[in-house]
Amino acid sequence: MRTTFRSSRSGFTLLELLVVIAIIGIVTALLFTAVQRVRESANQMTCANNLRQLALGVHNYERMMRKLPYGTYHGPYGAGPNSFAWSWLARLLPYVEQENLYRQGRVGDSRLEQSGIAGVEVALFICPSDAAGNGPRMDAGDLAGFAIGQTNYKAVSGSNWGADLLDNKPVIATDWRHQGANQSFDGLSEGDGMMFRTDYLRGLSLTMVMDGTSNTFMIGEDVPAKDQWCSWPYANNAYGTCAIPPNVRAPSGGEYDPSDWQNTFGFRSRHPGGLHFAMADGSVHFVSDSISLDIYRALATIQGGEVATLP
Repeated sequence: MRTTFRSSRSGFTLLELLVVIAIIGIVTALLFTAVQRVRESANQMTCANNLRQLALGVHNYERMMRKLPYGTYHGPYGAGPNSFAWSWLARLLPYVEQENLYRQGRVGDSRLEQSGIAGVEVALFICPSDAAGNGPRMDAGDLAGFAIGQTNYKAVSGSNWGADLLDNKPVIATDWRHQGANQSFDGLSEGDGMMFRTDYLRGLSLTMVMDGTSNTFMIGEDVPAKDQWCSWPYANNAYGTCAIPPNVRAPSGGEYDPSDWQNTFGFRSRHPGGLHFAMADGSVHFVSDSISLDIYRALATIQGGEVATLP
C-alpha cells in the first residue's frame, strides 16, 4: 500500500503580493512627505535666522556709521563689471563676520572686476530652500558673461515703480506701475523704502523711518533663477520693490521671463505659501502670498503715513 503525502507550502498569492507592494509604496510616500516637511521647516528656520543676522548687521552698521549701508550706482561710480557700483550687502560684510572678504576685495575702492571677490559665494546670503548656492552666475542683469555671486536676500526699495529715468522714458513696460509715498514712480533711484541702488545720495538713518520700524519691510527674499537682477556685490542687483506682488505671476498665470526686470524686480521664495521679510526693527516674519497688495505696499514705505501692520 502506497501512501501519498501532499506537501503544503505557504506563500503569497499574486494578489497579496500586489497589496503588500501597494502598502509599502504608500508608507514610503508618507515617510518621504514627512521628511520633506521636516527638511523645509528646518530650511525656513535657517532662512529666518539668515535674515535676522543681516538685519542685526544693518543695525550695527547704522550705529557705527550713522546711516544704513548704501548702494553706489551710476553717477561717479558707473555701472557694469568695470565700475565701483557696490551694493549694501557688500558694505555689510564686516558686520556679518566677513571682514576678511571685505578687505580682500577692497570694497568701495576697487572696481568689481578687479576685486577678486565678486564671484564668491557667501553662505549667509543663500536660502537653503533654494538652489542658488551653486556658485556664481554668468547671466546677471547688466553683467552678462561676468561671474557674480548670487543672493536670496535683497533690500526693500519701497512701493513705487514705473519710471525709467536712465532711458529717459516716463514709463517702463510693467504690469505693476505704482506711485510711491514720495510722489515718485522711480523705484530704482528714488525709492520710498529703506534702501535702493543710488541711496548714497540720501544717507538714511533708522530715526528717519517715520512709519515705525516694526511696521516697515527692510530685507526680503528672492529667487535668482526667476530674476536675473539678483547678485550680492552689485548695486543694481541687490534691491527689490514691493510694487510687484510677492511670488508674482504673469496675468496669464505663468512665470515672467527672468530677464523681464520690469515685472520680476520684486520678492519671492521657494517656501510654500509665502516668503520671509526682516523688518526695520530686526524682527523676521513670514508673509503670505495672499497678503493684500495695498498692505504689502504700505509696509514697504518709510514715511507713507499709512496705518498698516502685518496680518
